[in-house]
Amino acid sequence: MGTNYGEWLKEQREAAGLTQQQLAEAAVMTRTHIAHIEAGRRVPSREDARRLDNALGTGNVLSRFLPQEEAAVADYFESARLLEQQAVMIREFALSFVPGILQTERYARAVLSTSFPPVSEEECDRLVVTRLERAKVLDDRVTPVVWALLDEGVLRRRIGGPGVMAEQLSHLVRLAESGRIQVHVLPFALGVHPLLSNMLTLMWFEDQPPVAYGEGLWMGRVHDSPSIVQEIQHRYDFALGNALPLKESLALLRATARDCERHDRPSHTEHGSAGGVA
Repeated sequence: MGTNYGEWLKEQREAAGLTQQQLAEAAVMTRTHIAHIEAGRRVPSREDARRLDNALGTGNVLSRFLPQEEAAVADYFESARLLEQQAVMIREFALSFVPGILQTERYARAVLSTSFPPVSEEECDRLVVTRLERAKVLDDRVTPVVWALLDEGVLRRRIGGPGVMAEQLSHLVRLAESGRIQVHVLPFALGVHPLLSNMLTLMWFEDQPPVAYGEGLWMGRVHDSPSIVQEIQHRYDFALGNALPLKESLALLRATARDCERHDRPSHTEHGSAGGVA
């Protein structure tokens, strides 16, 4: 089509003399949905594309040339990944790892390169690139609003070694200090809490009801039932109420990063300056 899908759609809409709102009404969609498609943030469903073709008189072009998603993610996460790119608010709970959209490159590589069964270096590169692409949702200074609720185990487990972990924790601190995200830690001293069973993500949108995504070993599921999402939200709120405040959470992150940095420095003996063995 010469230009990308969203740009071509915009060209056809403008050629037809339609605003986004007018096209949305003709295609039985929301204006926000049209805006996301034109900006390349969302791929329409086949039914959406069919209605757009009908509204614009473009035959079956938009239906036939739907963009193919090539992101390297597990099949069970794909629908959640697409929703993540559209959300206006994201609330994460992490039990073992830093949430994907908040990971540094070295931390992400350490997580993805130790999968089982092992993956090739090329495949690991693809996975890392996809994870860093997901993190671009933070490039916008306003949307989505992101809250990260971290079990203390996320801080203590030194993924990739002390140097990688220090860099990752410092990244979280910088994001929080800039006001881009909120970070709260659930301390070990709390004991059992209602989110201890797995990781989860809650997402809100401009033009559709909120959803929740839960993930365990080799499985994940998007929940869109209002009653289930509400129950998960209640559990999240309860756990958040028992977490450390932002100031104390950041102090713990900084202290843990400093401890990692100390362990990452070569010792005097390792440099061979004293006590060398012939």
